[in-house]
Amino acid sequence: MDLDTLRFANFASVDEAVTDWGLLVRNLEDLRKQAERGLHRAANHADWAGVNAQVTKEFIGKTAGEFADAHTQAKTIHSILGDTVGELKRYRADLDSAIERGLKKNLTVLDTGHGGFTVSMNIHPDRAAKGTTVPEHDASDVTALRDEVREILRKATESDTSARTVLKAIVDRAALGFSDAAYKDRDAAAAAVKEADQLAELAKKDPQDLTVAEFDRLAAGLKKYYSDPLFAERFASGLGPKKTLEFWAGVADPQVAPDLTRERRKELGSMQRNLSLTLAEASQSDNPAMARWKNGVVELGDQPVGHRRDVLGVQVMSNLMRAGDYDDAFMTRYGKELMAIERKFTDDGEHTAWRPTGFSPFLNRMNGGDTGWDPMSGYLKGLSHNPAAATEFFNDDFLPKDGDRKHAVSTFTYLFEDRHWPESVKNDFSGDESHDGLDNLASALEAATTGHPAGEFPTLDTPAHSEAQAKLFHALVSSVGDEPERLTEHGYMSDSMGQIASEYLPDINRAAADVSRDSEDWDQIEKLYPIAGTDSRMDHRDVNKFLFAVGQHPSGYAAVEVGQETYMAQLMAYHLDPDLPADRRFSQDQETTVRYISERSGEVSGVLGLGRQEELAKPAGEEDKTFEYSISQRKNWVSGGVGTVVGVGTSFIATPWVGAAAGGAAGTATSVVLERVFKDAEGPAIDEIADTRGERWEVAMTRNNEYVAAGTRAAADRYRLSNSDDIARWARDGARQGFLNSRPLLDGQAPGSITTSS
Repeated sequence: MDLDTLRFANFASVDEAVTDWGLLVRNLEDLRKQAERGLHRAANHADWAGVNAQVTKEFIGKTAGEFADAHTQAKTIHSILGDTVGELKRYRADLDSAIERGLKKNLTVLDTGHGGFTVSMNIHPDRAAKGTTVPEHDASDVTALRDEVREILRKATESDTSARTVLKAIVDRAALGFSDAAYKDRDAAAAAVKEADQLAELAKKDPQDLTVAEFDRLAAGLKKYYSDPLFAERFASGLGPKKTLEFWAGVADPQVAPDLTRERRKELGSMQRNLSLTLAEASQSDNPAMARWKNGVVELGDQPVGHRRDVLGVQVMSNLMRAGDYDDAFMTRYGKELMAIERKFTDDGEHTAWRPTGFSPFLNRMNGGDTGWDPMSGYLKGLSHNPAAATEFFNDDFLPKDGDRKHAVSTFTYLFEDRHWPESVKNDFSGDESHDGLDNLASALEAATTGHPAGEFPTLDTPAHSEAQAKLFHALVSSVGDEPERLTEHGYMSDSMGQIASEYLPDINRAAADVSRDSEDWDQIEKLYPIAGTDSRMDHRDVNKFLFAVGQHPSGYAAVEVGQETYMAQLMAYHLDPDLPADRRFSQDQETTVRYISERSGEVSGVLGLGRQEELAKPAGEEDKTFEYSISQRKNWVSGGVGTVVGVGTSFIATPWVGAAAGGAAGTATSVVLERVFKDAEGPAIDEIADTRGERWEVAMTRNNEYVAAGTRAAADRYRLSNSDDIARWARDGARQGFLNSRPLLDGQAPGSITTSS
């Protein structure tokens, strides 16, 4: 910064800008509150259906989010401008004071342009007016004034430059809309950018030359800043795509960086995680530098990287996708490139690829995972955090119709049914087999079919199931229905499969109705089981086979069983409501409605129970108490993972887990049922109550009957219905008959082969 620029700066216009930004922040805060409390909250409590449930509701949520981002960006800009102007004013005051002190010693400071200045004698004694005493100074005074002015200008330049850098980075981060990067002041943002530049330069070093101390410096910086938007973007773009891949390929390889893998082996997993999170955060940026980074990573997919010729870009990058939520478009494009490489290496899926050798480095260092040699595993883990990209990926064609095969093969079909998965071991040097590949496939399918990250519950903002999601769930159920071993031989996938099924219970119950969609009665089934989004249109036989397979794993069983009891309670509360409009009623006869709901619910629980018994009967099968424990564990997840809803409408009934927290009768019925379910699970296991397999079946059926009756009675009592005793009896009888129907239905017989008059 030039001396005269600071000395004679007119801050009036800048002060006005700061004031205007302050006013804008206050106005945007009001708009943000209105958008959230009015627009967004109202949308979440509206009764959506069809396209509105899938598109309009999501659009409103994103629009409300834009108001929040606009407020965040304006607040950050206001803080940075205010900090910078305040600092520059202080530096100008410091400069004026320094110049004034210099004049008292007959020294003056003159601007020479381009940031330069001179300190010279103000009045030469020989040219002073007669009788004037000129102050004296020595060389040290000249040096001191020069150094003081230089330091003031350096600070002013740094303040001005860092503000410009940070403001530009914030604005460039979002090509459309607003950035969500929030900083309390300019210094915090500037520090993040500075740290990113320094760490990027460090990571550019050849990994074999990276010292342990430098590794620790990188590890500490990434741990501190991985979620910082400006840091992440600056670090990734500064490092570049090639150096990013070379860095991880090197530090993870003991042949390249032996000191690191020996002395920091335990820390490599944390480094990988924080680097993954950093790159994921960076990928959300729209600026040109990050666009080049993303393009470069994709283009390097089939190229060797680092010191080894057998390590390809996709093998490295996929392992840096295991943590964090990457940009949707980048994940989609990367997935297409990965599958193209997969086709090439497997001869269009005919053979196995990515088989490791004894010399293959462990590219995945996260504790207990696979070695990372198969790039599909890491990428699928990344998809499990990215629902939109996951849905598109699985619905894409692995082999198109004009390929070598006669019919198109979807990516889902290839990965779930056809792929020859390479053998893999755990990266803990135990030599134990790793199931990460298929487990990550299940997690990715969970995200793809539900619309939210795997391992989470849907929220009020989760859109209703889209056509693509429903199509994928249909394919999944049909595949397991055709060959249940695809799931039963890989039980570790069932936790995700159970959660998926629990979020498609309206579709499952519709399929269990056994009513043709072309018949006149189908519109009544649609009223009985409302669906806000797209119906997955499944076959009853496939549904039962799928539930039977899921029910053989404790966590899968627990997810669907708890979900079904929850859904049943919501349905009862919805249909028993005296104020439900006539055109939404399944039947004008209360008993018919209650018996129909409870019978279908009993059937679902019965099929799950048969799956549970199948597992218990195996010589090395799970114990009964393991199933009970899995149910009890759902208690924490349900209570902590579902948003609060006031009132209940079709959209909440059609989304069981969101409806689980609904207020009113639905909330009451749900609470009563879940309390009973969890109390039973935390008590003695069924094995401790009954001696024989038949007795255990009876105990399970009795429990289910009571859950259905309790939920139904709770709803009836909440509405103050005078015949609540009759309603509870109808529900108990219907649930019992449905439970009994499950066995012949699973065996391909007609329901009613076993009946009850109890």
